[in-house]
Amino acid sequence: MSNPESSLDAGAPSAEIIIQTEKRRRWFEVGLVLIVAFGSSVLYSLYSLKNGPQSHSPVTTFRWAALLVQEVSTLLLLGYVLSRRALGFSSIGLRWSPMDVGAGTLLAIVSYVVYGFGYSFVRTFQHAMSGAGSTAKDVFGHPPVVMGIAFCLLNPFFEELVVRAYLMTEVTALTGSTIWAVILSVVVQFSYHLYYGWAGAISLSFQFLVFALYYAHSRRALPVVLAHGFFDVYGMLRLLGS
Repeated sequence: MSNPESSLDAGAPSAEIIIQTEKRRRWFEVGLVLIVAFGSSVLYSLYSLKNGPQSHSPVTTFRWAALLVQEVSTLLLLGYVLSRRALGFSSIGLRWSPMDVGAGTLLAIVSYVVYGFGYSFVRTFQHAMSGAGSTAKDVFGHPPVVMGIAFCLLNPFFEELVVRAYLMTEVTALTGSTIWAVILSVVVQFSYHLYYGWAGAISLSFQFLVFALYYAHSRRALPVVLAHGFFDVYGMLRLLGS
């Protein structure tokens, strides 16, 4: 007579099949989170790159509210995706430490200096790059003060938790390569900033690379969020003052 337990084991999926199924599911989740977070921004950037700066209608309070709803929805989706594996945002490096404030400040300074060198380098070859980009004012207009404050508080968490902490953590785990994690993080962030044109997006990528290398080394998300926040606040002050 056959052993019932042996029959059950024969019909059960192997450990390798379970691992591969889980890996495919995690890749699907990565793609889903990225599409929800940045899909429309990438399409807008490609359209703006192809057609040049557009004469935009005024950016209304409703459009700002819609942007904030999208960012909140994405973070909720990310929280759900992590919770499926009994994880939280701390698992991708979002932990509080007083040291993170100093690290974030230093990271902002270093990334700005590197961006400056990158910008100067790119400008040398800018004549060879086609495609004029939009300005921040073209894209964001003159935001209501309340919406501007909400954006500065939310957007650094939105971008850095998704394109840096989550994406790099998953790519490193699924490929075993930190290098690929850094490259994909920078490429994705570059792609949805193409509304600044090739030169502008490439210049910003020097800053993105500093953020990605820091996260790859430290696995701490808060300093990157804080550094990103400094630049969002600076940009918002310029928009509000225009």
